[in-house]
Amino acid sequence: MVTVDLNGVPKAMGEYANSDSFFGGDPPLSEAIGWAVVLGFGLFFSVFTTLIVMADKYFGSKKAMTSEHFNTAGRMVKTGLTASVIVSQWTWAATLLQSSNVAWNYGVSGPFWYASGATIQVLLFGVLAISLKKIAPKAHTVCEIVNARWGKTAHLTFLVFAFLANIIVTSMLLLGGAATVEALTGMDYRLASFLIPWGVILYTVAGGLRATFIASYIHTTIIFGVLITMILVVYIKAYSSDQIYDYLAKNVAYTEEECEQIYFEYDPDMHSCGQVSGNHDGSYLTMLSSDGLMFGVINVVGNFGTVFVDQSYWQSAIAARPSSAAKGYLLGGICWFAIPFSLATSLGLASTALMLPITSDEAGSGLVPPAVATDLLGDAGSVLILIMLFMAIVSTGSAESIAVSSLVSYDIYRTYFKPDATGEDILKVSRIVIVLFGLFMGCFSLILYELNLNLGWVYLFMGVVIGSAVIPLWNMMTWDKASGTGAVIAAWGGFILAVIGWLAAAQIQGEEITVDTLGTNEVMLSGNVIAICSSGIIHFVYSKLTVTEPYDFSKLNDAITLVEEDLSGLSAAEQDPEELDAAYKWITSRGYVLTFVLIIVWPLLSIPAGVFTESYFAFWVLVAIVWGFGSACVITFLPIFESQDDIIDVFEGMFGMRKEEDVVVEEAPVKEVEEAEEVAA
Repeated sequence: MVTVDLNGVPKAMGEYANSDSFFGGDPPLSEAIGWAVVLGFGLFFSVFTTLIVMADKYFGSKKAMTSEHFNTAGRMVKTGLTASVIVSQWTWAATLLQSSNVAWNYGVSGPFWYASGATIQVLLFGVLAISLKKIAPKAHTVCEIVNARWGKTAHLTFLVFAFLANIIVTSMLLLGGAATVEALTGMDYRLASFLIPWGVILYTVAGGLRATFIASYIHTTIIFGVLITMILVVYIKAYSSDQIYDYLAKNVAYTEEECEQIYFEYDPDMHSCGQVSGNHDGSYLTMLSSDGLMFGVINVVGNFGTVFVDQSYWQSAIAARPSSAAKGYLLGGICWFAIPFSLATSLGLASTALMLPITSDEAGSGLVPPAVATDLLGDAGSVLILIMLFMAIVSTGSAESIAVSSLVSYDIYRTYFKPDATGEDILKVSRIVIVLFGLFMGCFSLILYELNLNLGWVYLFMGVVIGSAVIPLWNMMTWDKASGTGAVIAAWGGFILAVIGWLAAAQIQGEEITVDTLGTNEVMLSGNVIAICSSGIIHFVYSKLTVTEPYDFSKLNDAITLVEEDLSGLSAAEQDPEELDAAYKWITSRGYVLTFVLIIVWPLLSIPAGVFTESYFAFWVLVAIVWGFGSACVITFLPIFESQDDIIDVFEGMFGMRKEEDVVVEEAPVKEVEEAEEVAA
């Protein structure tokens, strides 16, 4: 017989006896709290962020809201805020929820592969960010650059993939968010998924990209605050690394008969008990995990698509100062690593260590973090996870909204319907699109719900859909012999081959094509790898065979026109070729080295450890804790330190402490930019 020790392990046999799932349809919080978070927090942050933007406008920069400023934030965002925005944009509902799901499934390898497999894209995108500043500083969207270099056919092709990226990312936000709100508060899933987008519409419509950046900073600091709380609770207040180690080791030692005694209506496919299939010695405490590695490959491929093809990341690069772009992306990537790695190393591993009655369906829907937080902190834990999740949803949702509005305004409305559109026209269209996109995504999430697609399924699927656009876009910015026709063939050809391979793999492995057979790791892996590899090969071969004359990148920026003469951030000093070349070399060397360390060196160094010893696991946990604390400090305080003069300026203006002669109205440095362009020509 299995006995329950004094610490209540396994809990599935103790306080949760006779529970066939953790939540079991009985939410820990009242429905009123769900409504308060979904509507109340959305309204609060909308008002708060809008007031900050208005304060800056009237008491700080005195800068009018032009269409350029609405969609580029003046191209003057500093390093700390750039890093904070990158962390915010990259912290999806999946980051908080799915990372703990893979820890529940694979053990220590899950959080690592989630974090490393989704960090390298941000590090490498820093290379594209500087390339953009060098060759297309006037750009508003990635598709504008595609049109300027490769023409209409390529423009329409990559516009489709860009919209698909936005829809997939927003879908995951709503799927994970609505499922968690329903599980924790009982609020109807359909209502939650429809209302969540409205939390970001007001301040995004009012303040544009600058409001999005300010809100993102606030959201990110709150997320890190909850993250630190959870780490401290798991490894210092409630348990220690040694206790969690012992519980994980004890879990895999149980036989199937013992698991049946522990869990009510035990199902080996539904509960986390006993040895882990595909892991070395069946242990959670090892990096030698075939399924964990498979997930890592899917994660790497899929997330290249959702960074390189997502307009929101290009928009952040456009908004950043040239001197800040490279450092901002590198710092953002390093700090973001801590969120899935540290959070899942604490909450994710604790879920299997404590043997909570979490089912695979609950884990797949992203309910591991709220389950553990609720177990450890009661209602307070549920509220903290709910707030943390809502911060991730609204910050990324806002970025996706402004990204879609920019694509529609500049790449559809201005390009194909009204080439002579004024700044006022662009502003109007941008704001209308933000509202319509929020409505559309609320309705689209209901369709996904009816199709019975959960967060984990969509997360693995994203690379199949948009992975084929990644390498052509990289080549567009870095290879002077990249063919436009080849890019179109590669994008569509890679997509078609990926879908065929994905369907064929499901038929071969599962002997039928269903949502379940299409969602297995092996099947998703085949589709993801085919998408990115086939498109890369097609584009390389076609370009080599057809392109003889290299493209002159110096002509690219001239093919992009501004709507208004608002050229903030494009001064001669900001466009110094020597400074940009130095920044390019800086991010290239560091981005490649860190990528190599995260996906090759670190995993290889963990192989000799086999199954972690108690001391090795303690060190692993220490790394997670230190990384989490360090990232929290950087993301919280660096933006404030860099913007202290602007903050003081606003307060002086508000309280009448500034002398009249000190008031300077910002104006776009038109002449300086024109002179710089003449020199460059």
